[in-house]
Amino acid sequence: MTSADARYRIGIDVGGTFTDFVFAEVDTGELSFHKQPSVPNDPSVAVERGIAYFLDSRNLLPEQVELICHGTTIGLNAIIQRRGARTALVVSKGNRDILEIARLRMPSSYDFTEPRETPLIPRNLVHELDARMTSRGEILAEPTEADIEALADKLQASGVEAVAINFLNAYSDSSLEVRVGDAFRARLPGVLIVESGVIWPEAREYERCLLVALNAFIRPMMTKYFDRLTERVSGLGIACPIYITANNGGTLSLDTAKSRPIDTILSGPASGVVASTRVARAAETCRVVTFDMGGTSADISLSHTGEPDFTASTFVGDFPIMMPVVNILAIGAGGGSVIWVDAQGVLKVGPLSAGADPGPACYGRGGTDATVTDCYVVLGIIDPTTFLDGRMTLDKSAARGALEFIAEQLGFEGPDRAAIAAEAALRVATAKMGTEIVKLLAHAGADMRDYSLLGYGGAGATHSCMLADEAQLSSVLVPMAPGTFCALGAILSDVRRDYVRTARQTFGGSAGSAGWDAIGASLAEMENEARQWISEEGELVGAHRFEVTFRLRYPSQAYELEIRIPEARRASMTAEDAADLFHAEHEKLYGFAERDSKLVTSTLRLAVIGSVGSGDLPDIAAGRAAPQTTRLVRWRGVDVEARVLRRSDLGRGASFEGPAIIEQPDTTTFVLPGWRAVADRIGTLRLTRIPQYEA
Repeated sequence: MTSADARYRIGIDVGGTFTDFVFAEVDTGELSFHKQPSVPNDPSVAVERGIAYFLDSRNLLPEQVELICHGTTIGLNAIIQRRGARTALVVSKGNRDILEIARLRMPSSYDFTEPRETPLIPRNLVHELDARMTSRGEILAEPTEADIEALADKLQASGVEAVAINFLNAYSDSSLEVRVGDAFRARLPGVLIVESGVIWPEAREYERCLLVALNAFIRPMMTKYFDRLTERVSGLGIACPIYITANNGGTLSLDTAKSRPIDTILSGPASGVVASTRVARAAETCRVVTFDMGGTSADISLSHTGEPDFTASTFVGDFPIMMPVVNILAIGAGGGSVIWVDAQGVLKVGPLSAGADPGPACYGRGGTDATVTDCYVVLGIIDPTTFLDGRMTLDKSAARGALEFIAEQLGFEGPDRAAIAAEAALRVATAKMGTEIVKLLAHAGADMRDYSLLGYGGAGATHSCMLADEAQLSSVLVPMAPGTFCALGAILSDVRRDYVRTARQTFGGSAGSAGWDAIGASLAEMENEARQWISEEGELVGAHRFEVTFRLRYPSQAYELEIRIPEARRASMTAEDAADLFHAEHEKLYGFAERDSKLVTSTLRLAVIGSVGSGDLPDIAAGRAAPQTTRLVRWRGVDVEARVLRRSDLGRGASFEGPAIIEQPDTTTFVLPGWRAVADRIGTLRLTRIPQYEA
């Protein structure tokens, strides 16, 4: 096939320091990687430059690009920094304090003086209308035309850019919100109007109100960015679809992302988990702990079956989010995490980060704080002359000086005190992350010895073997290009959107069939809505499927379990089948099941997933490991001689034992003494303990 016949897909992940690109040739699966410095005030500039670089370096035509998948943290940063649109909130009469009251919880159980978080929308921009429904959708009060006209005048006078509408019980029927919203649209041209029942029709007034407010808050900014992105891509002569990665590990068309930007705020980390599951399946390993270690934090997630693990309860800054997202735990321990000693003389790592500027002391940009990266440099894990493929030289003496200051505070003496402090800091950071992994696995009822750690991100490959050794995981997987892994996840993701219905129904036991029939009707309604949406997401979307989950409990029980309905059984699922799934899960987690009891549903969720033919990851050629040189690495108080290899030299089947250092442009991998590394068919390194070294 000639160059002019090849078709390409581009995955993009925008970070604070670099914008990562993965270019995939559709027919061969060949992957290329590129990192472009980010432009914080306009991220679309870095996107344009990176795509232009690829087209020019390969002498490609713009029409050869058939799809662009783009992950962004613009919405997330806007929420955290409170830099969104001037937004008003319209609520039912008597609910004006909904954002202040929230869940009536104090920020701290131990400090009564700690202030509450500032509401997203100030109280002077929260307005009431006499609009209310029952939980069954029956209208109790509806505003008059005069009420709407008067409030529209107030909104216009206040200069708001967006209006969020959240009426009591609107999850049961959004029609009243939509009628009021349409009336505002007619009276307030140019002002964005968003209804809560359209965005996410689920019970819990505060969380639903917060979701619609957040969507309105970031939508004008996100729409402007997406429009600039479209203009820059079109300016390159590219007319292909642009998809945006989503919180749930899927992608959305640009039009959907514009109307529902709340679906994209956690897109980057979710894409990394999607790529992790694909790499794990290629390695024939379904149980993995994904480990994305960047400069500020480490993001950890579990996959028990080769698919991402989801949750409907997470936080963005101070705000709870109840939409389905890939279940990721963030720990304040990254390559830039600051090492410090508290007032009691205890060594601590993080959560404060040195950031990219001035960064770790070894960056030579004026930073004086010792960080995890400084530890890598002082211990010999990272070579200061080959960092980022030699594009950035690190200052080892500055790193040593910063760690000597820590050593003095700890009372360490002697010429090796900096290295002693560095080892101690890495042990603290590793124990901190290892404890969280063990807790996650214990909560899931899983044995850590059955799981592999899949490390990526700037420091994930460097720290993975140490972390797996600490947490007693079975092995480590290091993908081919860990530093651009989230961008790879973008082009491996299918189109996906989630739907929800609040359905308080009782079935099973002696409850009869009425509740189960109502559940079936709600699911059919969601399926029809999902089919209509997926049919409009573009010509690249192929066959689609559904994933259905129920939130169930026993009557009078205070907690619920989320039960996934297998796709193969969904169409013929009976009440007895659903009950059996719940009883089995309850028995697994709590040791008992009441199989004769009725069951109560609260929420039904349905996800529609459309294939975009992302294909398999390409195989690599066979090859043997050829050490280029050796260097001394400090490990457990002893200088050990580690072989140094280039990742590009490791072909399929390459095998070697630690201690070893594998260098590549985007990261460094450290293989501990007593561990063996083998490259699989797609180039993933599998690190396992050598039997005689096992505890």
